[in-house]
Amino acid sequence: MRTNIKISNFKFLAIVAFLGLFLQSCSSDDDSNALNAPTITDFEYGEGGDHSTEQYVYKGSDIHLEAKINAEATVKSISISIHAHDLEIGEDEVDWDFEKVYTDEKYLAINPTFHEHIDVPANIPAGEYHIELVVTDEEGNSTEIEGHIDVKDPIELSEMSIDESVARGTDFHAEFMINAVNGIHNITVDVHAHGLTLKDGEEEWHFEKEYLEKYHEKTEAEFHEHIDVPATAPAGEYHMVFTVEDEDGNSKKYDTHINVTE
Repeated sequence: MRTNIKISNFKFLAIVAFLGLFLQSCSSDDDSNALNAPTITDFEYGEGGDHSTEQYVYKGSDIHLEAKINAEATVKSISISIHAHDLEIGEDEVDWDFEKVYTDEKYLAINPTFHEHIDVPANIPAGEYHIELVVTDEEGNSTEIEGHIDVKDPIELSEMSIDESVARGTDFHAEFMINAVNGIHNITVDVHAHGLTLKDGEEEWHFEKEYLEKYHEKTEAEFHEHIDVPATAPAGEYHMVFTVEDEDGNSKKYDTHINVTE
């Protein structure tokens, strides 16, 4: 009887050991069959018009994005996120936060190439924006890659030199540099005041002029003009607005004030 019990115990232990080895083998097989997450290479982005890889873009144009995806499992989706942090929003500007998930048939494949163009609004703040690309496959694996792109104004004004005061009956000087990637269409100057009391012999003065001839279609120019102030203009503070418009309809304004003295 004792011998039979020992044999039965031995058989039981052998079965347990076999099951353990079998389950371990199955687990090892499952691990070896697991597919790796996608990889992303050659991630590039820049100005869309010429498929630039320079990492900047102008407001009102578009961003060219491209990346090669190596995926062992079929791609399920590709998502793009573009956003900025703490950029100052100017007058007539809005915050921009772009998010889109791409499930086009051309991307639901093994090893697709991602290539898209994303419109950049003309009324967003200039500055650095964060780009994130995420690829997810049918197995639930995902990989992300990120970078930064500089959003620039298509019109930039610099080296501003404008008189702060002028005696009526004389003229004042205004000078600054203009860089306009799309070419200058025109420059307008508006000088006006509000609520000034007219004295005897004075007349309300509102100056408005469009400048074309010396600046039209140039991508870089120095604005240099002298503006006459009538001797009959009332003394006081005047508001000035310089507006540069490019050939694509984008515009840039510069606001300042000048004090007209007697």
